[in-house]
Amino acid sequence: MDNPKRLTRPRQDRKMAGVCAGLANYLGLDPTVVRVIYAILSLCTAIVTGLIVYLILMLVIPEDPTK
Repeated sequence: MDNPKRLTRPRQDRKMAGVCAGLANYLGLDPTVVRVIYAILSLCTAIVTGLIVYLILMLVIPEDPTK
């Protein structure tokens, strides 16, 4: 049986808490691309909203236990 995809925050390749790296791994994208998209969306909506979303994701997404 195949292992299902899990959204986790990796312990390597993280800049702050690993939220963007975890999303990039889950979506199969380069972490830098996800970070740039997140930064642009945060600036376009409101910086405070982007920070709140990041903090919520940091609390909700578990760390990767294997690495």
